[in-house]
Amino acid sequence: MNYTFASATILLILITDPVGNIPIFANALKHVAPERRSFVIMREVLIAFLLLLTFMFIGEGFLRLMNLSELSLQIGGGVILFLIALRMVFPPPHGLEPPEGLGEPLIVPLAIPALAGPSALAMVLLLVSQAPERRMEWIGALCVTMAVSAVVLVLAERIQRVAGTRFVVAIERLMGLVLVAVSVEMLLRGIKTFAKQLAGA
Repeated sequence: MNYTFASATILLILITDPVGNIPIFANALKHVAPERRSFVIMREVLIAFLLLLTFMFIGEGFLRLMNLSELSLQIGGGVILFLIALRMVFPPPHGLEPPEGLGEPLIVPLAIPALAGPSALAMVLLLVSQAPERRMEWIGALCVTMAVSAVVLVLAERIQRVAGTRFVVAIERLMGLVLVAVSVEMLLRGIKTFAKQLAGA
């Protein structure tokens, strides 16, 4: 798939799913002092950003080290996206909850896996492997994604209060449906490419 800056940004936003992460962050931060919550959110977003950015730079070397092809990454990424999308459409009864008594959450579960989960890591690897010469575009798309995530999560309480829980859930499931379509497209293109390779072998 040939991604543009806009399509890569939208896809990364769908994958990191800031709207769907609102309940996760609200639950993880319920024992944190209100004046500290914005700082914790920004710190976790920054950690997730640095991890994803690192994967953008080591992605090609990682693929070579693991002897992985772009095709296998595309099909594997499609499978992961499909599973993540199903969880968005049909959410589990309980979100990610930090262990009791650990106080302020750090890295887990907010930065990883809520923001920088397997699907996000696979996506940045796929972007760089398909078009390494456009790395600055992908970095820009990642910056926009993390900025959107930070704004949505910092304003999470206001969003829930103004829009209501039902509206947030509806948006989450709509994003999940879009992501299902994207993941199926990735799988179909990967299978089509694999079939062509077999036919030409």
